[in-house]
Amino acid sequence: MKRIFAISVFLCLLSPLLQAQQRPTISDVRVEGLQRIAAETVFSALPLGVGDPVTQDAVATASRALFATGNFDDIQIGVDGDILVVRVKERPAISGITIEGNKALQTEALMDGLKGAGLAEGQVFKRSTLESMSQELTRQYVSQGRYDASIETDVVAEPRNRVAISITIDEGSTASIKHINIVGNEVYDEETLTDLFELSPAGFFSFFSSKDKYSREKLRGDLETLNSYYLDRGYLLFNVDSTQVAISPNRKSVYITINVTEGERYTVSGAELSGDLVLPEEDLKRFILVREGQVFSQALVTSTEEFLTKRLSNEGYNFAKVRGIPDVDEENKKVALKFFIDPGKRTYVRRISFEGNSRTADEVLRREMRQMEGAPASADKIELSRVRLQRLGYFKEATVETREVPGTDDLIDLQYAVEEQSSGSLGASVGFSQDSGLLLSANIQQNNFLGTGKQVGFAVSRSDFLTSASFNYVNPYFTEDGVSRGFSLFYRATDFEEVNVASYTTDTFGSSLNFGYPIAETQRLGFELGVSRTSIDAGVRAVKEIATSPRIFESIDNFFVSTRDPETGRYEAAEVLQDIEELPAGALTEVSEPGFLNVYGDEFDNFTAGISWRQSTLNRGLLATRGASQSVGLEVSVPGSDLEYYKLSYNGQLYVPLTSAFTLRFKTELGYGDGYGELDQLPFFEHFYAGGFNSVRGYRANTLGPRSSPADVYRITRAATAIDENGNARALSAEGAYVLDPETGQLVVDTAAAIGDEADPFGGNVLIEGSIELLFPLPFVKDQRSVRSGLFFDAGNVFSTSCSTTQVNCYEPDTSELRYSAGFGVTWITGFGPLTFSLGRALNAEKIDEEEIFQFSLGRTF
Repeated sequence: MKRIFAISVFLCLLSPLLQAQQRPTISDVRVEGLQRIAAETVFSALPLGVGDPVTQDAVATASRALFATGNFDDIQIGVDGDILVVRVKERPAISGITIEGNKALQTEALMDGLKGAGLAEGQVFKRSTLESMSQELTRQYVSQGRYDASIETDVVAEPRNRVAISITIDEGSTASIKHINIVGNEVYDEETLTDLFELSPAGFFSFFSSKDKYSREKLRGDLETLNSYYLDRGYLLFNVDSTQVAISPNRKSVYITINVTEGERYTVSGAELSGDLVLPEEDLKRFILVREGQVFSQALVTSTEEFLTKRLSNEGYNFAKVRGIPDVDEENKKVALKFFIDPGKRTYVRRISFEGNSRTADEVLRREMRQMEGAPASADKIELSRVRLQRLGYFKEATVETREVPGTDDLIDLQYAVEEQSSGSLGASVGFSQDSGLLLSANIQQNNFLGTGKQVGFAVSRSDFLTSASFNYVNPYFTEDGVSRGFSLFYRATDFEEVNVASYTTDTFGSSLNFGYPIAETQRLGFELGVSRTSIDAGVRAVKEIATSPRIFESIDNFFVSTRDPETGRYEAAEVLQDIEELPAGALTEVSEPGFLNVYGDEFDNFTAGISWRQSTLNRGLLATRGASQSVGLEVSVPGSDLEYYKLSYNGQLYVPLTSAFTLRFKTELGYGDGYGELDQLPFFEHFYAGGFNSVRGYRANTLGPRSSPADVYRITRAATAIDENGNARALSAEGAYVLDPETGQLVVDTAAAIGDEADPFGGNVLIEGSIELLFPLPFVKDQRSVRSGLFFDAGNVFSTSCSTTQVNCYEPDTSELRYSAGFGVTWITGFGPLTFSLGRALNAEKIDEEEIFQFSLGRTF
């Protein structure tokens, strides 16, 4: 409601002075009626002050100035003697705003729009502003095809001169497109052209795609797509003449008609450069994509402009402008292109600054910079510096902003912004994995130790299969040019039977020293020297490939012969014989193949040397989405070690973006190892294994490939005397299971009851693995940078070139023996570490293979 503002001048006070033709001079100003607004606000807006004469014009000007502030509903100005009196009535303040009924437009966005217009809690209420905002909201809904949308506003007065605003929105329904008609097209039919559009008439799948819902912005985008389609195919003079959008009387249906003029098709007669060529012409011509005789394509012209601009920006001309100017020959239907170059001034980087690195020192970020301060600004180097920050793995994201320096036209500042993420762990933790069971650990592991970029770790952990303590340190910038140096100390006691591997335990302690050398921007060479001592305990039930399994002779009352399934390695029930003469020929012969420990001992001092090469163009240190990486490594135990062997490995992965949301990931891992000198095989405790995470999912971890040959197990069917596991004589009860202790040759009770057990995985010296994954974002997850999800197809197996005669499932490399699986997997970077799970199904599992559909782990990514 429009308020009538009155200005009251106290004529009774002014008349004597006016009659005397004297103008009173203000000695003081008094403001009355203020409640919330400070008097200083009035004084600052009032053009009259102490010492000014009072005139009718001055009073009118003062009144208009106060009204212009928008804070008052009524203003009265008068004179009391020589005191100027200003009496005001304040406009009400907004106590709150509520919005109901909106779904298509988010409440936060609407509130931000109201706040930008001056309607927010605590602000002065202006009805005109509310009405204009209501009209603007209605226009917004109309642009979305919601022609029956309505906006109702209610202003409720509250005590202390305040009001509450309520906005009720009826969004209505989006009008559905019934038909799109293109008029004037002859070269391409209507179906071909409308298939390009985001909008389309209602169809069977419209409920899911919403492509039939009219939107002015979408129509504008479709018209641009149509224009680009023709321009990229040589129709240089194509034009959209007009567009009509008709609405049905009930406002539920929309009919769109597009009138076009196609024109003739043009070819390129030539392309040349002009303007200020600050670089050699031959260098710039390499980036011209259009050639004589080609059909004209606006896309190629635009790409040429972009490539030339980027080439100039790499030399410091960051404000260069390149424009492709067509010279049209309408008679011959040809077009000559001239690319005009305006390089502008060469720009230099004045300052590089960082923000968002609350934990990481500026020095760590600055040493990744390839764009230097004071040097010409290169777009490639600026972007490469950003990518290097993101590859560190300390940050979720790194961005860069180029800012012009005020007052100059040849200087810029660079502002790199990073968002930090967890790069290590500190304290005690409890985890669980299907591979290793319950994991208890106390650790300090930081890849960005105290924000210095150094990797420091100390850990003590205990799980079902591993007890370990370690310390490691790596300085990635041991020298200023990026040479890294690190060392480690470690102790590991491992029971491999707990991780689906043949039964044996190892105690290993040692140390290593490593260096890394950058040989290119994306490549490094690594060198490592190590020393270790390994002790192995094969146990009483040692598999035959590790230690010889002794035979029973006449020292007991009974004998038996057990049979072994050649496919599974399972020992079936034995035939019991009462007389040695009943034994079949060859039943009491010694084992023909000695085990590894029988030949080489059970304690080894090894000195190793390693060299590796790694190349990476990945865009991120964790959960990359594009780029590639590959590495080759060779580890050799140097001559003079107790065991002389070598291991060669290759890892590679490639990310191929399909769209902004979908990416293909290809991954492979290959490995080969063998002995040299007096050693004719790779030590069994250095074997490769396959199955599980980072391998072939859908199969239990480490279970693919060759199996071991279990120790001979004997079952006694009548009472006898033997030595138990504590060295004490005891009666052997009926149906008991026993093995021979390889050290004493005495029968020992086999508490594992091994008869019927399948052979355990033993690994091999050849590894072949590969994987294809389709990565895509998970719905309803806002921060996709911490989550990876995808469908996978895995293939792989492990093989051996030195299978023993009693091993099962042992093959030399053979592609027909590869195992396949497919499924779905997710990795989530949490505060406790990466949480990973997968649902996988084995596609060609054999009888001996162990399948596992659901797999999960905390602390590992895929």
